[in-house]
Amino acid sequence: MTFTKLNLHPKILQAIEACGYTKPTPIQAQAIPHILEGKDIVASAQTGTGKTAAYVLPGLQLLASKPSVGKPRILILAPTRELAGQITKVIGQYGKFMKVNIASFVGGTSYHKQFRELSRPIDIIIATPGRLMDHMENKRLDLSKIEMLVVDEADRMLDMGFINDIKTIVQATPHSRQTLLLSATADDKLISIMKNLLKNPVRINVSQDKIDATLIKQKVHVVADSNNKKQLLEHILDTENIFKAIIFSSTKRNAAKLALQLRDCGYAASPMHGDLKQSARNRTLAQFRQGEIQFLIATDVAARGIDVLDISHVINYDLPKFAEDYVHRIGRTGRAGKTGVAISMVIQSEIHQVRRIERYIGTKIQQVRITKDGSEQEMESTVESPVPHTKRRRPKQKSGGYHSRQNSHNPHASKSGSKGSHGSRAPKFGARDSSHSPRAPKSDARDSSYNPRAPKSDASDSSYRPRAPKFG
Repeated sequence: MTFTKLNLHPKILQAIEACGYTKPTPIQAQAIPHILEGKDIVASAQTGTGKTAAYVLPGLQLLASKPSVGKPRILILAPTRELAGQITKVIGQYGKFMKVNIASFVGGTSYHKQFRELSRPIDIIIATPGRLMDHMENKRLDLSKIEMLVVDEADRMLDMGFINDIKTIVQATPHSRQTLLLSATADDKLISIMKNLLKNPVRINVSQDKIDATLIKQKVHVVADSNNKKQLLEHILDTENIFKAIIFSSTKRNAAKLALQLRDCGYAASPMHGDLKQSARNRTLAQFRQGEIQFLIATDVAARGIDVLDISHVINYDLPKFAEDYVHRIGRTGRAGKTGVAISMVIQSEIHQVRRIERYIGTKIQQVRITKDGSEQEMESTVESPVPHTKRRRPKQKSGGYHSRQNSHNPHASKSGSKGSHGSRAPKFGARDSSHSPRAPKSDARDSSYNPRAPKSDASDSSYRPRAPKFG
């Protein structure tokens, strides 16, 4: 099937072609025809399967086929600001040849800007439930003309306790509306709770919870207790040829603490969690995309909506509570045909969780231990990885920039090895000797705007660049 067979508006097809797509993904091929017919749907598909376009394209078709009424006609609810931002971006891509008025109402952003958006005609609203409820309670928003309601990542909405807000929002929309419910997993509990919002929905399930072992190499390190994790993490960061990595932590507090500790050790790391202001989150994401930050320490909720294609590693500093969250986490590497590595650090009492994950994904995860010489050894059974006792060697400073370490086995390495390519390892900052590159200042550890590429103590020396260390 091609997009031309879906009978979409010519301007939408033009935008699809401009994006370089010709064939719909499985979720798009199954969902779009039903949505175009006006049916309610419940669809489950993972991140990266094209599920956003599966409802955005029919939504744009709705706007193109009927004249504007001057009030919002499509309402899209998202659990996080980051996901709302990604949805807005997708609508902009596919609607760029149409005149579409989009308004985004999310927490952590300026009310003044949102008041301006409310004063003009709106076709599509993308919102998080809390901020939308705020505007509704203050009589700033009229949802009486909504024709299509989309609840994206509905399973996460349920986990975050938004169900009552969603029901209140739905009551403010016409009963004749079309409702689309999308989630990462097919959850009967979710359907049971949401059933009063739907009218004879079509069930679509294209969720792929099997991991492609050819693209993502999975490993588990078992340590004696959680106190050994940080030292093992430093060893992994030094020995793995990492281009960019997301390190998952179980709580906001631990994510902030770990980012601070890594900063103090000289790593280009920043936290990403719900307590950060939206401006700080945006800066952190921009720095991560540009390579100024190499390690992003994130919680599951904060990582939703992060769309970065060149992540070489995912590290589970803390295991997720649910096996499906493990799939969502490691699915952020090995994308767009590139290979990736997923490393999990577990303590002895968490082995049963690893077994549960293995049963869920239908794949045995390789278990490794660190030998005395610092190399990895595959284990047949559950054996703890001893904490490496060797100190990291610090390089001597040379004039004329830093040496970009290359590894022919790095799936992200480019042949040219030029600066900014995947072959260049982002420099690790902070030698202990004052003659070398300085540590990331401790006072800046919680400020995600801190740029580790511009050490303060060397600001006067325009030729100075920290050199990426070589290890063992």
